[in-house]
Amino acid sequence: MKIREIAVSAFLTAILYLQQVALSPLPNIHLCALLLILYTLYFPKLVFPVTAAFILLEGITYGFGMWWISYLYIWPLLVALVFLFRRNKSKWFWAAVGGGFGLIYGALCAIPYLFIGGISTATAYWIAGIPFDLIHCVGNFAAIALLWKPLERVFKKLGGSMKKGV
Repeated sequence: MKIREIAVSAFLTAILYLQQVALSPLPNIHLCALLLILYTLYFPKLVFPVTAAFILLEGITYGFGMWWISYLYIWPLLVALVFLFRRNKSKWFWAAVGGGFGLIYGALCAIPYLFIGGISTATAYWIAGIPFDLIHCVGNFAAIALLWKPLERVFKKLGGSMKKGV
């Protein structure tokens, strides 16, 4: 990585991490999905190191519990999903992706419990979290619908300057 890419990666990681910490008093309300979607679209070369650093910072901050294991695949899964559909430019499409991701988030988090407690433990964990998944869904959809256009303008400028080497 070039020095500029390292600096931009650090900046993107800091934004991702700090907004999550700042919004952590709210249940499942944050801008992680929105930012990771934009990072994937406008900084595809940097998104995996940024995602890895974010996951590590989350573990350092909140502890490396069972929840953290799911972070190892949940956020990279979202990035991979965005890569698959990266040609789509509709904010409503990305709002639906973010909302859908929020809705299935709890089911994805239940996967480690499948291995330590079986299907009943994983199902109980998932069902107990459904109200939070609904909040996550609505929060992601609303954040993307409201913030997509202004942030996209910023990211186009930032991503464009990275390509030009400015």
